[in-house]
Amino acid sequence: MPHFDRRAFLGTMALAGAAAVPVAAQAAGAIDAKNIVKEADNACLYHCDYGDQNRFAQTLNNISNHYAAYGADPFAIQLALVAHAGGVKFFLDSLSGTQWEKETLDPTFTEKVDALSKNGLKIYLCALTFERNKIDKEKARKEPYIVFVPSGVATVGMMQNNGFAYLKVG
Repeated sequence: MPHFDRRAFLGTMALAGAAAVPVAAQAAGAIDAKNIVKEADNACLYHCDYGDQNRFAQTLNNISNHYAAYGADPFAIQLALVAHAGGVKFFLDSLSGTQWEKETLDPTFTEKVDALSKNGLKIYLCALTFERNKIDKEKARKEPYIVFVPSGVATVGMMQNNGFAYLKVG
């Protein structure tokens, strides 16, 4: 798969007078974690392997504050969230048919994640979590900033090796 140059894309869009809307390398598809490259001096991954709603709300708040500290400048900061295990539930269209089907998620989570994606946030979902928990990948939200990676935890390690700082709330 060819490398998607976020800076070049955003620069072209800015010159064309378009809003800076991030585009995932392959919408609703899968990418190899080795293709996730650091494109800003300040790059950080947030690790979400938990299903606790309060903790997830704090993670979104921290990401929002992180962007605010850099003026939401997509050239100054690059943020990503890697979700596996219980963390994938926050990115499903519906919890029905999953081990979380009796839960009700805060309905504002989707709005908050969508808003953060406008600053460039990318979400990487663990395909292995879906496979092992027998969750149909079609249950994942179909947004251009959400893509599957083969393994969430392996992606966390690869991103750290590629220069991303690591943050985990809790």
